[in-house]
Amino acid sequence: MWEAIRPSGKTLRYWQVGLLIAFLLLWQLVSRNQQYAFFLGEPIKVAGRVWSWFMPFGFEPTDLFPDGVPGRADIYLHLGVTLLETVLAFVIGTVLGLVFGLWLALAPTASAILDPYIKAANSMPRVILAPIFALWFGLGIWSKVALAVTLVFFIVFFNVYQGVKEVSPVVLANARMLGANQKQLLRTVYLPSATSWVFSSLHTSVGLAFVGAVVGEYLGSARGVGYLILQAEGTFDVNTVFAGIVVLTAFALVLDGLVGRIEKRLMKWQPRQGETEKL
Repeated sequence: MWEAIRPSGKTLRYWQVGLLIAFLLLWQLVSRNQQYAFFLGEPIKVAGRVWSWFMPFGFEPTDLFPDGVPGRADIYLHLGVTLLETVLAFVIGTVLGLVFGLWLALAPTASAILDPYIKAANSMPRVILAPIFALWFGLGIWSKVALAVTLVFFIVFFNVYQGVKEVSPVVLANARMLGANQKQLLRTVYLPSATSWVFSSLHTSVGLAFVGAVVGEYLGSARGVGYLILQAEGTFDVNTVFAGIVVLTAFALVLDGLVGRIEKRLMKWQPRQGETEKL
C-alpha cells in the first residue's frame, strides 16, 4: 500500500518544494499578527535581509537595516570567518578522528587502557570548554576551531573504530595467507572497510563543525555569523537572527553536498540501495 503512494523522481521534488512553500505561507500568515511577528519574525523581511546581504543590485542595506546591522561588505567578512573556522575544524577533527580511530582499533591494549577516558571525554558537554579555549587561544578563530574539533572528532573516531572492528575475520585470514603484511592490510582491508563508516560520519560532522564554530562565536567573538546573530538578539531584531540562521543552513547544505559528491566518487565500488534491491 505504502509503496503504491510513495512519490518518486520529479513527484518527490514537487512534494518537497510544496511542503516548503506551505510552511512559508503559514509562517507569513501567522506573522501578520504583530505580537507573533515580534517572536517569530516575518519571512518576507527575512528574505529582504538575505537579499540585501548578497545581491549586488536592488535595495541597499541601509534601506532595510537599522544602524548597527551589517551591510553587504560586512556579511562577506563575517561569513568568511565562520566558513574558515568550520572548514578548519572539519578537516582537523576528521584527520584526528581517523588517525586515533585506526590506532585504537588496531591496538587492543591501548584501547582497553584509554577506554574509560575516551568515554568520559565524549560524555562531557563540550560547550563548557569554550571559556577554557578562549583563555588558551584567545578570542580569534582558533578558540572556535578547537571547540568545533571536539564535536567533529568523536563522531569520526567512533565510526572509524567501529568500521575497523567490523572487518570480517575470514577476509583478514585470507589476506594473511596470501602474505599481506600490516601495512598492506591497513591499505587494502582496514581502510576500505572503514571508508563507508567514515563518510556516514562526515555528513553529521559538517553540521557539528558549523555548530561548534557558531557557538564559539556566540559565546565570545568580534567576528563571524554567530557574533552577528548575538548582536541582533541584543536589539530584538528577530528577522536578522532568522536571516543568519538561513545563511548558515544554506552553506551547511552546500558543504554537505560537496561531501556527498566526494563520497560518490570514492565509493563507486559500493552498490547503491536500488542496485542491492534488484539483486
